[in-house]
Amino acid sequence: MNKVIPEVPVASPAMRKMGVPLSPVVKAGGFVHVSGMPPLDLETGAIVRGDIAMQTELSLKNVQRALESAGSSLEKVLKVHIYCANAAYYRIINEIYAKYFTKNFPARTFIPVASWPMEFDIEIDCVAIE
Repeated sequence: MNKVIPEVPVASPAMRKMGVPLSPVVKAGGFVHVSGMPPLDLETGAIVRGDIAMQTELSLKNVQRALESAGSSLEKVLKVHIYCANAAYYRIINEIYAKYFTKNFPARTFIPVASWPMEFDIEIDCVAIE
């Protein structure tokens, strides 16, 4: 089994610039693993600080871009983890999430977390098939 690390436009260079020792997406054995994607600006790679709706939208767009860079898509997602700094955002996150996952929903876990070393409130990762 070969491990492939596709380059994700904007996200891969942004992660390297931040000095974070991870790959935004890794393919192996017919699966695509997307690392936790924070709300990165899709053009600059900078962390976007905004309300939770904006952060959720950007996180999901970054997940989508990572999947597509690996030859997959949102329709092929099996499992999603949503990490959020405030459980009270659950309803708002679901409203945005429902725009991206409209049917045949993947399994999902919502995980409240205390904080991150950077200023954002949400991070989303997933596992998909190729």
